[in-house]
Amino acid sequence: MSIINTTTQENDPLDAMARRSTMTLMSDPVSHYSHRVRIVLAEKGVTCNIVDTDSKALPKDLVEVNPYGTLPTLLDRDLVLYESKVIMEYLDERFPHPPLLPVYPVARGESRLYIYRIERDWCSIVDSIESGRVKNLDKYTKELADGFTGIAPIFSEKPFFMSDEFTLVDCCLGPILWRLDHLGVKLPATKQVKPLLEYMKRIFDMPSFQESLTDQELEMRVHK
Repeated sequence: MSIINTTTQENDPLDAMARRSTMTLMSDPVSHYSHRVRIVLAEKGVTCNIVDTDSKALPKDLVEVNPYGTLPTLLDRDLVLYESKVIMEYLDERFPHPPLLPVYPVARGESRLYIYRIERDWCSIVDSIESGRVKNLDKYTKELADGFTGIAPIFSEKPFFMSDEFTLVDCCLGPILWRLDHLGVKLPATKQVKPLLEYMKRIFDMPSFQESLTDQELEMRVHK
Protein backbone atom coordinates (compact mmCIF):
# COMPACT_ATOMS: atom_id res chain seq x y z
CA MET A 1 0.00 0.00 0.00
CA SER A 2 1.36 3.41 -0.91
CA ILE A 3 0.66 5.71 2.02
CA ILE A 4 1.18 9.44 2.07
CA ASN A 5 1.09 10.53 5.69
CA THR A 6 -0.20 14.04 6.26
CA THR A 7 -1.66 15.99 9.15
CA THR A 8 -4.69 18.21 9.58
CA GLN A 9 -2.62 21.36 10.10
CA GLU A 10 -3.42 22.65 6.62
CA ASN A 11 -5.92 25.50 6.49
CA ASP A 12 -8.29 23.53 4.27
CA PRO A 13 -7.26 19.87 4.43
CA LEU A 14 -10.22 18.58 2.45
CA ASP A 15 -9.68 21.15 -0.26
CA ALA A 16 -6.09 19.95 -0.51
CA MET A 17 -7.33 16.38 -0.74
CA ALA A 18 -9.70 17.23 -3.56
CA ARG A 19 -6.74 18.33 -5.65
CA ARG A 20 -5.13 14.91 -5.30
CA SER A 21 -6.05 12.06 -7.60
CA THR A 22 -5.55 9.37 -4.96
CA MET A 23 -8.12 8.12 -2.53
CA THR A 24 -7.98 9.76 0.91
CA LEU A 25 -8.79 8.26 4.30
CA MET A 26 -9.34 10.52 7.28
CA SER A 27 -8.17 8.21 10.03
CA ASP A 28 -7.93 8.35 13.81
CA PRO A 29 -4.44 6.92 14.53
CA VAL A 30 -5.55 5.25 17.78
CA SER A 31 -9.07 4.06 16.91
CA HIS A 32 -9.70 0.39 16.21
CA TYR A 33 -12.42 1.41 13.75
CA SER A 34 -9.94 3.36 11.64
CA HIS A 35 -7.37 0.60 12.10
CA ARG A 36 -9.64 -2.02 10.51
CA VAL A 37 -9.98 0.11 7.36
CA ARG A 38 -6.23 0.64 7.17
CA ILE A 39 -5.76 -3.14 7.26
CA VAL A 40 -8.12 -3.54 4.29
CA LEU A 41 -6.23 -0.87 2.34
CA ALA A 42 -2.92 -2.57 3.06
CA GLU A 43 -4.22 -6.04 2.24
CA LYS A 44 -5.58 -4.76 -1.08
CA GLY A 45 -2.44 -2.81 -1.88
CA VAL A 46 -4.49 0.32 -2.50
CA THR A 47 -2.68 3.62 -3.02
CA CYS A 48 -4.24 5.91 -0.44
CA ASN A 49 -3.46 9.21 1.20
CA ILE A 50 -4.01 8.59 4.92
CA VAL A 51 -4.55 11.71 6.99
CA ASP A 52 -4.09 11.25 10.73
CA THR A 53 -6.95 13.15 12.31
CA ASP A 54 -7.74 13.94 15.94
CA SER A 55 -11.30 12.81 16.57
CA LYS A 56 -11.63 15.55 19.20
CA ALA A 57 -10.57 18.30 16.80
CA LEU A 58 -12.13 17.51 13.44
CA PRO A 59 -11.52 19.94 10.58
CA LYS A 60 -14.59 21.96 9.68
CA ASP A 61 -14.62 20.68 6.11
CA LEU A 62 -14.85 17.08 7.32
CA VAL A 63 -17.92 17.84 9.39
CA GLU A 64 -19.50 19.43 6.33
CA VAL A 65 -19.15 16.29 4.20
CA ASN A 66 -19.80 13.81 7.02
CA PRO A 67 -22.93 14.88 8.95
CA TYR A 68 -22.02 12.60 11.86
CA GLY A 69 -18.50 13.96 12.24
CA THR A 70 -17.03 10.50 12.62
CA LEU A 71 -13.82 8.73 11.73
CA PRO A 72 -12.85 6.99 9.58
CA THR A 73 -14.12 8.94 6.58
CA LEU A 74 -13.14 7.93 3.04
CA LEU A 75 -13.00 10.35 0.12
CA ASP A 76 -12.80 8.83 -3.35
CA ARG A 77 -13.16 11.71 -5.80
CA ASP A 78 -16.81 12.83 -5.46
CA LEU A 79 -17.74 9.97 -3.16
CA VAL A 80 -17.66 10.38 0.61
CA LEU A 81 -18.16 7.33 2.81
CA TYR A 82 -18.28 6.99 6.57
CA GLU A 83 -18.94 4.10 8.99
CA SER A 84 -16.11 1.59 8.92
CA LYS A 85 -18.14 -1.41 7.75
CA VAL A 86 -19.52 0.55 4.79
CA ILE A 87 -16.00 1.65 3.85
CA MET A 88 -14.55 -1.86 4.16
CA GLU A 89 -17.21 -3.44 1.96
CA TYR A 90 -16.86 -0.65 -0.60
CA LEU A 91 -13.10 -1.25 -0.78
CA ASP A 92 -13.63 -4.99 -1.07
CA GLU A 93 -15.99 -4.51 -4.01
CA ARG A 94 -13.98 -1.78 -5.70
CA PHE A 95 -10.71 -3.70 -5.38
CA PRO A 96 -11.78 -7.36 -5.61
CA HIS A 97 -8.37 -8.98 -5.19
CA PRO A 98 -7.76 -10.48 -2.78
CA PRO A 99 -11.42 -10.94 -1.80
CA LEU A 100 -12.12 -10.30 1.88
CA LEU A 101 -15.67 -11.63 1.94
CA PRO A 102 -16.73 -15.10 0.82
CA VAL A 103 -18.20 -15.55 -2.65
CA TYR A 104 -21.35 -17.43 -1.67
CA PRO A 105 -24.31 -15.53 -0.14
CA VAL A 106 -24.70 -17.83 2.89
CA ALA A 107 -21.04 -17.51 3.83
CA ARG A 108 -21.13 -13.75 3.23
CA GLY A 109 -24.16 -13.48 5.48
CA GLU A 110 -22.37 -15.44 8.19
CA SER A 111 -19.34 -13.16 7.94
CA ARG A 112 -21.50 -10.07 8.30
CA LEU A 113 -23.18 -11.63 11.32
CA TYR A 114 -19.79 -12.35 12.91
CA ILE A 115 -18.84 -8.69 12.45
CA TYR A 116 -22.14 -7.62 13.98
CA ARG A 117 -21.51 -9.84 17.00
CA ILE A 118 -17.94 -8.56 17.37
CA GLU A 119 -19.29 -5.03 17.48
CA ARG A 120 -22.09 -5.85 19.91
CA ASP A 121 -20.10 -8.11 22.22
CA TRP A 122 -16.59 -6.63 22.16
CA CYS A 123 -16.36 -3.29 20.38
CA SER A 124 -18.93 -1.82 22.75
CA ILE A 125 -16.79 -2.88 25.73
CA VAL A 126 -13.62 -1.49 24.16
CA ASP A 127 -15.40 1.79 23.48
CA SER A 128 -16.57 1.96 27.09
CA ILE A 129 -13.06 1.36 28.43
CA GLU A 130 -11.50 3.90 26.07
CA SER A 131 -14.08 6.52 27.00
CA GLY A 132 -12.54 6.71 30.48
CA ARG A 133 -15.98 7.10 31.99
CA VAL A 134 -16.55 3.59 33.33
CA LYS A 135 -16.79 3.26 37.10
CA ASN A 136 -15.86 -0.41 37.37
CA LEU A 137 -12.97 -0.87 34.94
CA ASP A 138 -12.12 -4.35 36.21
CA LYS A 139 -15.59 -5.56 35.30
CA TYR A 140 -15.14 -4.53 31.66
CA THR A 141 -11.61 -5.87 31.29
CA LYS A 142 -12.66 -9.17 32.86
CA GLU A 143 -15.63 -9.41 30.51
CA LEU A 144 -13.33 -9.03 27.53
CA ALA A 145 -10.82 -11.54 28.89
CA ASP A 146 -13.57 -14.07 29.65
CA GLY A 147 -15.13 -13.59 26.22
CA PHE A 148 -11.91 -14.24 24.33
CA THR A 149 -10.96 -17.11 26.63
CA GLY A 150 -14.31 -18.73 25.95
CA ILE A 151 -13.93 -18.68 22.17
CA ALA A 152 -10.20 -19.45 22.10
CA PRO A 153 -10.61 -23.16 21.20
CA ILE A 154 -12.30 -22.35 17.86
CA PHE A 155 -9.01 -20.99 16.55
CA SER A 156 -7.57 -24.50 16.59
CA GLU A 157 -9.98 -25.48 13.81
CA LYS A 158 -9.11 -22.93 11.11
CA PRO A 159 -6.24 -20.47 10.58
CA PHE A 160 -8.54 -17.46 10.66
CA PHE A 161 -11.82 -16.62 12.37
CA MET A 162 -14.15 -19.43 11.29
CA SER A 163 -12.45 -19.39 7.88
CA ASP A 164 -9.55 -20.80 5.91
CA GLU A 165 -9.02 -17.35 4.39
CA PHE A 166 -8.30 -13.93 5.88
CA THR A 167 -11.54 -11.91 5.80
CA LEU A 168 -13.12 -8.67 6.94
CA VAL A 169 -14.00 -10.46 10.17
CA ASP A 170 -10.28 -10.72 10.96
CA CYS A 171 -9.85 -7.06 9.99
CA CYS A 172 -12.35 -6.19 12.74
CA LEU A 173 -11.07 -8.61 15.36
CA GLY A 174 -7.33 -8.05 14.91
CA PRO A 175 -7.28 -4.39 16.04
CA ILE A 176 -9.12 -5.29 19.26
CA LEU A 177 -6.74 -8.13 20.07
CA TRP A 178 -3.77 -5.83 19.35
CA ARG A 179 -5.08 -3.43 22.02
CA LEU A 180 -5.71 -5.94 24.82
CA ASP A 181 -2.60 -5.11 26.84
CA HIS A 182 -3.15 -1.40 26.28
CA LEU A 183 -6.70 -1.79 27.60
CA GLY A 184 -5.50 -3.69 30.67
CA VAL A 185 -6.96 -7.00 29.51
CA LYS A 186 -4.90 -10.02 30.56
CA LEU A 187 -5.51 -13.40 28.96
CA PRO A 188 -4.79 -16.41 31.17
CA ALA A 189 -1.72 -18.48 30.29
CA THR A 190 -3.65 -21.73 29.85
CA LYS A 191 -3.75 -24.47 27.26
CA GLN A 192 -7.26 -23.40 26.31
CA VAL A 193 -6.05 -19.94 25.26
CA LYS A 194 -3.07 -21.18 23.22
CA PRO A 195 -4.98 -21.35 19.87
CA LEU A 196 -6.05 -17.72 20.30
CA LEU A 197 -2.49 -16.62 21.06
CA GLU A 198 -1.29 -18.44 17.95
CA TYR A 199 -4.01 -16.75 15.90
CA MET A 200 -2.96 -13.37 17.27
CA LYS A 201 0.65 -13.94 16.28
CA ARG A 202 -0.42 -15.15 12.83
CA ILE A 203 -2.50 -12.00 12.29
CA PHE A 204 0.00 -9.58 13.77
CA ASP A 205 2.85 -10.98 11.65
CA MET A 206 0.97 -10.41 8.39
CA PRO A 207 2.65 -7.72 6.25
CA SER A 208 -0.66 -5.93 5.76
CA PHE A 209 -1.28 -5.76 9.51
CA GLN A 210 2.20 -4.45 10.19
CA GLU A 211 1.84 -1.87 7.42
CA SER A 212 -1.48 -0.69 8.81
CA LEU A 213 -0.08 0.26 12.22
CA THR A 214 0.41 3.88 13.20
CA ASP A 215 3.22 5.00 15.49
CA GLN A 216 0.72 5.29 18.33
CA GLU A 217 -0.55 1.76 17.75
CA LEU A 218 2.98 0.37 17.64
CA GLU A 219 3.52 1.75 21.14
CA MET A 220 0.50 -0.21 22.40
CA ARG A 221 2.52 -3.43 22.11
CA VAL A 222 6.07 -2.10 21.94
CA HIS A 223 7.24 -4.68 24.47
CA LYS A 224 5.90 -7.63 22.47
